[in-house]
Amino acid sequence: MFYPYFYRQTPETYGAKGALNAASLTLPDILTYALQDEYLAQARYNRILGTYGYIRTFARIQEAELRHISALLPLFQQYQVPVPQDISPQFVTTPPTIKDAYAAGVEGEIENIGMYEKFLALDLPNDLRVVFTRLRDASVNHLASFERGLAR
Repeated sequence: MFYPYFYRQTPETYGAKGALNAASLTLPDILTYALQDEYLAQARYNRILGTYGYIRTFARIQEAELRHISALLPLFQQYQVPVPQDISPQFVTTPPTIKDAYAAGVEGEIENIGMYEKFLALDLPNDLRVVFTRLRDASVNHLASFERGLAR
């Protein structure tokens, strides 16, 4: 279900979790959930870097999240969908340790991959399919990086 800007979002209705919990999805829903989840990843990695300082894995993936956001924004204009406000920082907590930060990265990327897999199973316009495939594949790479960090 598409949530207007005034709807009170919760962690279960926002980003990948919202998409994965949704019983049905419209094109505006899909774009909104995708952008929310990229906002959420950006906020998560900003918080980790702000708390623990420069950690190469998080810094590189945080930069990638900016590219993901930039890849999604033109689709909002193309399909005349309002760009949602970034409220993701309210859903981000600070992991108590760097190891927990890697675990949060693993969890976030698994949810992100699941969200894009759900979208890609739908009948989508080709431009969305191309962008979502690229973003899903990037998340697979991010997941591997976080898993390596978690294993250290």
